[in-house]
Amino acid sequence: MSLIPMLGNWELPRVTRLEILEKRDLVELDIPGRTGNLFQDMNRQPARIVVEGSVFGEGPGQEFLTSVREKYADGAPLTFVSDIATGTEMQYVLVQQLHIQAAASHPDQIDYRIWLVESAPPPPPGGVLEGIDTKLLDNAAGMLDSALGALDALGALGSIPDLSDPTVPLGGALNDVKGASDQLGQLGSTLKGLFGD
Repeated sequence: MSLIPMLGNWELPRVTRLEILEKRDLVELDIPGRTGNLFQDMNRQPARIVVEGSVFGEGPGQEFLTSVREKYADGAPLTFVSDIATGTEMQYVLVQQLHIQAAASHPDQIDYRIWLVESAPPPPPGGVLEGIDTKLLDNAAGMLDSALGALDALGALGSIPDLSDPTVPLGGALNDVKGASDQLGQLGSTLKGLFGD
């Protein structure tokens, strides 16, 4: 490898093996009467990377263990740079799994395996609402102030009549209509008697 793998700003020590797995989700669609099937592309899955290496010596081993466990415990997306990732769209990874191994036959050697998984970029600093245009909120506040001012102006003009039940003034007029319709009914009966059935 011509490019030393970097996880964030940390150089992964003495890497002996790198693997990357890229997979695309395809849904197979059976076509009756046709040889072969169609496939629908459901996009790709996040890429997965395995990094293996060894660290020699007590001091470098302790430094490695401290650094790798900090990145694992933090759980934040990190940049990953390596020649094996050239040509991919991968920008950020998460440390998904660690495997640390020491053997009595090699007391000053620590073997490690790190599983990385592709991650979306972290959100921009300053929170989710930063950068939102607040002109709409300012306009809404101005409209509310205008509406409250209009209500105050109406209150200054005098008392506003109660408009809750508009049928009360119509009650007397409806009684007159009912009386007129009763008289029409009586007139109809009289006319019927005059002309016969």
